[in-house]
Amino acid sequence: MIDQTTLMTYTAIVLGFVFIPGPATLLTIARATSSGTRAGLATGAGIAAGDLIHTFMAVVGISAIIATSALLFSVIKFLGAGYLVYLGLRAIFQKSHPDPGAGHLAITPVKAFRQAILAEVLNPKTALFFLAFLPQFVHPENGMVLLQLSILGLVFVLMGLLSTVVFAFGAGGLGRFLRRNPTVLRWQGKVVGSIYCALGVRLALQER
Repeated sequence: MIDQTTLMTYTAIVLGFVFIPGPATLLTIARATSSGTRAGLATGAGIAAGDLIHTFMAVVGISAIIATSALLFSVIKFLGAGYLVYLGLRAIFQKSHPDPGAGHLAITPVKAFRQAILAEVLNPKTALFFLAFLPQFVHPENGMVLLQLSILGLVFVLMGLLSTVVFAFGAGGLGRFLRRNPTVLRWQGKVVGSIYCALGVRLALQER
């Protein structure tokens, strides 16, 4: 079992990571602002589910295969980048609802959840992060290495989920205020879509 000092140090570092604005934060804020708090929370949950998959991949060695294969890394990277750009272009060209008081949501929570999982899983940089970061806090003398990796990954997922929940509630409240403005309604899809496209381009340009 992981000793208390290591676990506390790890948790403190992870808290710093997850509350620094990054791709997961931007995705959550974009969804919560445009489609409401529930869609933002669903996006955060989808990202957490994707990180659980990355934890499993790191534990069983799949992430190590991605790290050693330039071709596999590039294929996953461009799939992820293409998917983000696709979501962005859909949001940009989607027609906004003409009635600000109709309560129209640009996307349902279920769909936001599915999209977030896929976007997170198709980010090879996240896989490499888990592969490089988690083992630094594993000590063989503390017991089963696979169990320690699993616990560390679960802590990261829970801390990340906490941060996205906070951002989703904040952005959701702001979004409700902004959506009362017809001008904002006309432009919100373009802004959200631009964020997704930018994240896709950023991912495509990243190296291992």
